[in-house]
Amino acid sequence: MAKQRMLKFVTVSKEMPEKRAADQRAQDFGEIYREFATKKAEEQAGRCSQCGVPYCQAHCPLHNNIPDWLRLTAEGRLQEAYEISQATNTFPEICGRICPQDRLCEGNCVIEQSGHGTVTIGAVEKFLTDTAWENGWVKPIRPAADRSESVGIIGAGPGGLAAADALRRQGVQVTVYDRYDRAGGLMTYGIPGFKLEKHVVQQRIQQLEEAGVQFVLNCNVGEDLAFDAIRGKHDAVLIATGVYKTRGLKAPGVGVEGVVRAIDYLTASNRKGFGDDVPEYDSGELNAAGKRVVVVGGGDTAMDCVRTAIRQGAQSVKCLYRRDRANMPGSQREVANAEEEGVDFVWLSAPKGFTGEPVDGVIVERMRLGAPDASGRQMPEVIEGADYSEPADLVVLALGFEPEELPTLWGVPELEVTRWGTIKADFREHTTSLPGVFAVGDIVRGASLVVWAIRDGRDAADSILRYLAQPAAVAAE
Repeated sequence: MAKQRMLKFVTVSKEMPEKRAADQRAQDFGEIYREFATKKAEEQAGRCSQCGVPYCQAHCPLHNNIPDWLRLTAEGRLQEAYEISQATNTFPEICGRICPQDRLCEGNCVIEQSGHGTVTIGAVEKFLTDTAWENGWVKPIRPAADRSESVGIIGAGPGGLAAADALRRQGVQVTVYDRYDRAGGLMTYGIPGFKLEKHVVQQRIQQLEEAGVQFVLNCNVGEDLAFDAIRGKHDAVLIATGVYKTRGLKAPGVGVEGVVRAIDYLTASNRKGFGDDVPEYDSGELNAAGKRVVVVGGGDTAMDCVRTAIRQGAQSVKCLYRRDRANMPGSQREVANAEEEGVDFVWLSAPKGFTGEPVDGVIVERMRLGAPDASGRQMPEVIEGADYSEPADLVVLALGFEPEELPTLWGVPELEVTRWGTIKADFREHTTSLPGVFAVGDIVRGASLVVWAIRDGRDAADSILRYLAQPAAVAAE
């Protein structure tokens, strides 16, 4: 019977959950995809070919047991499917919403490669976990026994929270320190609500709080609390700060009013969504309403910015990217959503400078793709004499993020970093140059995906548990 429920990809076509009309969804920050109905989720899960070598699983950073929970979904065994899903993923409802499935699991689906259209893995994952929350299948974290050891985690983003979850389930005392007034990191203040509604993140944070995880917020390590003080208070420390320093752009006029950083722009918008008092938004400094907006960059952060500007009521929104569509790093699904909502992409273009104070235009230089670089990507080259001026009232720089100089900021020069400024950590054990100090996520990898941070956090928790199990004399070395 189970076999008959699967292998439907020949007769059943790929179907995503209904997407709200572009003109409707551009009016608010609600998520754009509606929920699968149970019958539709079962039908789409039944398209899985149950192949012997599941490339979807191999290309998932968490190695989720995707074929297994798809089969259980197709059979209507939803609670069991959820249990399998959450066994390898701390936050499946978040990954189901914001993972670039087109570059990971779905992009490597066997039936996608054979021309039948991928299984909609992310949409089913989201459906499963949302259903689990609605039906009370997501159980409180109750360790069998409390332990005396404590771990301090610096950073309440996905890596830190995943580690906190895993450690607390083993009874370890966990304290999470974060610079912001709400936990969640970029999931809270960086990613817009139309991709990840905030209650989805907050319910996980509440689950951790109810489990006994302590959150020390508005705490800027190195200023409000010394790093050495955190080390002295805990048996082990995990650094999961992420990377927040905006990659710079050297061009005339870059510092004028109206040229802003993506992180500031997105944070202001998300704070407004929480109902906070945001003077920079109310003054118009970080608000696109009625303005001609130019966003510079081609990654997922740039996509978040252009789509946020549309929702804020911008007069026009243009995205400048120095390569072409095929070579952009952002999700193609996000690009398509942005185009539907009215964003104009200007490929093979880059800012040369900015005019006016406050800004009133961008000097744009046209590019072409030349010879490949060391990574195999074609390098953009400037087309001489093809410059032009693009009117702009607000320019958002979304050029990526770099690590802050933590050894200097925290007064710990013995904390080793790489030549890129990321923390030097063992990729298996996540140990750093300091005994008892571990590091995960973007502060080790450089700017990466939420799913990789979750993977690192879970793995680091295992390493910390092994460290805590050592004899005290060895652990103190």
